[in-house]
Amino acid sequence: MALLINNKCINCDMCDPECPNQAIYFGQEIYEIDPDKCTECVGHYDTPTCVSVCPIDCIKPDPNRQESLDQLAEKYLHLTNQA
Repeated sequence: MALLINNKCINCDMCDPECPNQAIYFGQEIYEIDPDKCTECVGHYDTPTCVSVCPIDCIKPDPNRQESLDQLAEKYLHLTNQA
């Protein structure tokens, strides 16, 4: 499933440069994640890098975007034009 940044975000700027899919951007008040670009780092890393660098643990699975590992891998292939 795609990830989501909750309202505990302190805008520390740690997550944005870590995203290999450029899915993280600064929204109206806090950083946000584009669910159409988020693969939870599938295809790049073993674990989501944004989660590992977040100092306050505000990046969680998006309950509205449940995706299987296969779906995330397919999204990665589509984003990298390998599909």
